[in-house]
Amino acid sequence: MAESLLRAEQITRSFGRRGVLHGVDLAIAPGTLVGVVGENGAGKSTLLRILAGELRPSRGTITRTGSIGYCPQAAILNDTLTVNQHLAYFAAAYGLTDLSYAEALISSLGYQKYRTTSVGVLSDGTKQKVNLTLSLMHQPDVLLLDEPYQGFDWETYLHFWVLAEALRAQGRAVLVISHLIFDQQRFDTLFRLDGGKLVPLPIARGVSVNTTEGV
Repeated sequence: MAESLLRAEQITRSFGRRGVLHGVDLAIAPGTLVGVVGENGAGKSTLLRILAGELRPSRGTITRTGSIGYCPQAAILNDTLTVNQHLAYFAAAYGLTDLSYAEALISSLGYQKYRTTSVGVLSDGTKQKVNLTLSLMHQPDVLLLDEPYQGFDWETYLHFWVLAEALRAQGRAVLVISHLIFDQQRFDTLFRLDGGKLVPLPIARGVSVNTTEGV
């Protein structure tokens, strides 16, 4: 079995007296699509922030052997900057001189006409496309996604899965966290976050089945 790109061992996290995560174990291997579903308030975003290194666990260890791309649920964008200005800013932060991959992502997600538009006037769905592009433009080994297709129309939703499957074929790993997961057969592994722990879920292959929590 290939070495995990990202591994969480016995992760716990509390906020004051409220325990959220209680001994989470997770290993994400190259070339896999992993899904985590759970009702609102189950701790999904907390887990993702810990995996991304944005938040420290109360206990447990995180091991990363690959680069990380992190796409939070709330797009962290500057409303006064254009899409192009965001690309330039993140390219500098990543140390990129070639933006051809970012260009391809923008074309795939279909928002080329907004390149010179201030982000503040974009729709929530288009902001999410920008958010996804910024998290992917440095071609990370592991992509961590929190409610990634929120606000997407059906065509963009399908483009998202084409992109996710292309990343998997390249040997990259994708983790999708959501309260609502459609088309569960697309995933290699699926979990439910319940009671602060990850519970493996069976995946029905060859049929489109909706897995919902808190809906």
